[in-house]
Amino acid sequence: MAERVRYSVSPSDKFGKRPVLGWREWVALPELGIPAIKAKLDTGARTSAIHAHDVRTFRRRGTRWVRFNVFPLQGRREPEIVCEARVIDERVVADSGGHRQKRLVIATELQAGESRLEIEVTITRRDSMRFRMLLGRTALGGHFAVDPQASYLLGRELRVAYRSRSI
Repeated sequence: MAERVRYSVSPSDKFGKRPVLGWREWVALPELGIPAIKAKLDTGARTSAIHAHDVRTFRRRGTRWVRFNVFPLQGRREPEIVCEARVIDERVVADSGGHRQKRLVIATELQAGESRLEIEVTITRRDSMRFRMLLGRTALGGHFAVDPQASYLLGRELRVAYRSRSI
């Protein structure tokens, strides 16, 4: 029989008043115009990523920007949301298969339940992945606790965000 883990500090004291998220959640990226996207929370990944296509960089008042399109619903080609953001960095990131890729990095607001915070997100193709967004530990750390056995602890209300659109 497995031994029970004993905490010197209770889990609720350890995490304080941080919201607890499941391993997958519906979140929003309001600055990008994305009212809802299903994200996989991955504490093993350092960086967050969003699936994008038709990625184009351009200059606005001497600053590098990126315009990209997002299909926020997995397996669907509608709706399609055109996003724009200032490029804050370009980094080499290793994916889950160990393949290294240079990616553009943007900063944007994440809304997870009642919490709102600015996170860094890399732009990449995630066609073969089950989730259009990955939230890595840099975005989660210090802000949220993660229960890897739970899903949608914030609820599923955001998933209806696209029903009012003609899709």
